[in-house]
Amino acid sequence: MMENENKLLEVGRNGNVTRYKMVPSGVGGKGFLDSISSEYGKDTATVFDEDKIINPIPITIKGKPYKYVPFGADDMLPFTIRDFISSNMVTSQCQQFNILACYGQGVRFVDRDTKKDVDNDEILNFCLSNSLHECFMEQATDMKYFFFSVTVIILNRRGDKIVNVRNKDACYCRFEYAPSTKSGKIEHVFFGDFRVGNFDEKNIEVIPLLDYWDPLGDLNVRMGLVPDPDTGTKRTPTTERKFAILSKMPTPGSQYYPVPYYMSIFRDSWFDIYRLIGIGKRFMIKNTSAPRTQIEVHNDYWDNVCANENIVGEKERAERKEQEKKNIMDFITGVENAGKAMVSGYYVDPNGKENRMVRIYQLNDASKKEGGNWSDDMSEASNALCFALGVHPNLVGATPGKSQMNNSGSDKRELFTLKQALEKPMHDIMCKPYHVILHYNGWNKIATIDVPMIQLTTLDENKDSKPVSVDNNKKKGENDDNNGNEG
Repeated sequence: MMENENKLLEVGRNGNVTRYKMVPSGVGGKGFLDSISSEYGKDTATVFDEDKIINPIPITIKGKPYKYVPFGADDMLPFTIRDFISSNMVTSQCQQFNILACYGQGVRFVDRDTKKDVDNDEILNFCLSNSLHECFMEQATDMKYFFFSVTVIILNRRGDKIVNVRNKDACYCRFEYAPSTKSGKIEHVFFGDFRVGNFDEKNIEVIPLLDYWDPLGDLNVRMGLVPDPDTGTKRTPTTERKFAILSKMPTPGSQYYPVPYYMSIFRDSWFDIYRLIGIGKRFMIKNTSAPRTQIEVHNDYWDNVCANENIVGEKERAERKEQEKKNIMDFITGVENAGKAMVSGYYVDPNGKENRMVRIYQLNDASKKEGGNWSDDMSEASNALCFALGVHPNLVGATPGKSQMNNSGSDKRELFTLKQALEKPMHDIMCKPYHVILHYNGWNKIATIDVPMIQLTTLDENKDSKPVSVDNNKKKGENDDNNGNEG
């Protein structure tokens, strides 16, 4: 770090007097302007490609040719979106809140009759051996970011049980081009690093994709357990033991990769407005962080300083001049110099006018707080981003303070309850792979899937929260409380 990050910038001359202004180092030069230009960047709306023709990309894996649909025109859209979200503290925190709210208390295998956690040893061992909670959290992350998730199920060697379940990061998933397949459907998911510089066809994994509408029926047909509806006869069981299941939130249009509704913040102006306000405020504060002063130095002052110290050489005189500039800056900015006076001498010209060798004028109002501009605009932009992401600003603290409509505890409980209730459709879609597991493994007679939600309670109940299950078949007045045990 530099001892003093300010410098004296010459702003004009008047006769024998040179005027200087104190500014942060780097201001006024080409590097500073280049920094501003590069940091402001381009509009986020330019990353979308609805008007562009996206052609499938051929790929050969283990000698077999395929075609896949790129994720965005440059195949980098998921990484661009991820970077945009993480670069903004409001959108990043809102997405974290959405993921945690979607997770609730995690996916549970519960008794079909009592809705309590199951005590079946086989099911409990399956949950423990698959880190089910981490898998479900990864699903929630993909669903909130990209509105789809790819879950892989792995069968045992005999093919009669599903023994493993894994989530595949949506950023690294690509779907096969349907018209290039015999069935006219998406038959495979390609998993690997498709980023430029990291892409290697040898490291791309090809995973058979089960039918989107009937994954369980498709799996039974492939394993020769039920007749093929196209032929009426049972197939020879496949040797494949790993299959992918696609869970996707419906969005308008026929899209391989759905476009979440929150992406409107990139097509709209509010994401850019928030980013530009932050950058602008930073440069404003940086540019005005040094005392806004005007310093007038008589040209003879530098010669007098060198003469008083018997400095003759040009190089030494130039170094002494720079040192004296630093002394002046330290005098203005140094805390230890507060209240001190600077004595620089003066002379009287033939007209009787007094000429000081160094004169310092304070230009800024000490009582004015710099960088306070656009505060209301930033709050407005923050609220707009929260609105687009479906999060009330007070639930994530985007607009703190008593003057920012900070709701009461009861209002926040209702907001949180409403938020979790809205997660029900996403929970139903995310549970599709687990229902396939239940039925294929023969556990559907004793267990079902549930995602208990967290309900915040009032003080009179003497506890902070309680889990609540959504059961459409529950009779009026019944209340199911899950214990939240593992598995």
